Amino acid sequence: MIDALLVNAVILISLVLILWAISVRIDDVSFIDAFWGAGMGVMAVTSYLQLVDPGELATLIMVMAAAWGFRLGIYLLRRWKREGEDKRYKLILKKDREKGNFIIASLTKVWLMQAVLLFAVSSPAQVGILASSEPAPIQGIAYAGIALFLVGIFFEWVGDWQLARFKADPSNEGKVLDTGLWRYTRHPNYFGDACAWWGIWLCCASAGWDYALYTVIGPIFLTFTLTKWSGAALLEKGLDKSKGDKYADYKRRTSAFIPMPPKSAG
Repeated sequence: MIDALLVNAVILISLVLILWAISVRIDDVSFIDAFWGAGMGVMAVTSYLQLVDPGELATLIMVMAAAWGFRLGIYLLRRWKREGEDKRYKLILKKDREKGNFIIASLTKVWLMQAVLLFAVSSPAQVGILASSEPAPIQGIAYAGIALFLVGIFFEWVGDWQLARFKADPSNEGKVLDTGLWRYTRHPNYFGDACAWWGIWLCCASAGWDYALYTVIGPIFLTFTLTKWSGAALLEKGLDKSKGDKYADYKRRTSAFIPMPPKSAG
């Protein structure tokens, strides 16, 4: 398994270096968000292709991770092409651009750092697949993992679709999306991400709890970053400024992460 993980790491770093070179050429690193999802799908596929005789469990985990990753990658790539450079990355690299250090800073602060995090977060998929080098059936806790994954996929995919439709309507300029899944949680897509990867982790646990112990850092870190670091916390700082009292009222009524019935206006 260690050899296979090293192969994955080499593939990941090679892809990162190619994409970094592209980002330097176009002076924009923010399409890395698309690679965040797609790269995890790639790690699952490369793990699977290294198996001589993959079983049902390995196939299941690969399909789950690839479906999540490539869908998210395509969605975020289309958003980047439509909206351009992300303000977060402008801020991260602002001083380095001013000092002429963009080339090195974009590699160390953005691409290599995210490569390490991507590898760690996707570890349940990689290890779960590789641990099933002997044909392993789908059984036990894997069914709970499938159910949780499907809940996550529903919230993420539907939430993203509802948000895209809302933004595409010019009449919604300055408004707050508070219908559909967004009525029950301020971040249905992030909640869906977390559920999807906890589901994949449960499938990894089906291959052996020792493997689950090694990889639990993946869903833990993902949940942390979605709720406290670069996900909801950072996004809401911007929304607090841009939408003011409307967003403050929405926050009072609506659960921050886990879907809950909205509170009454009073």
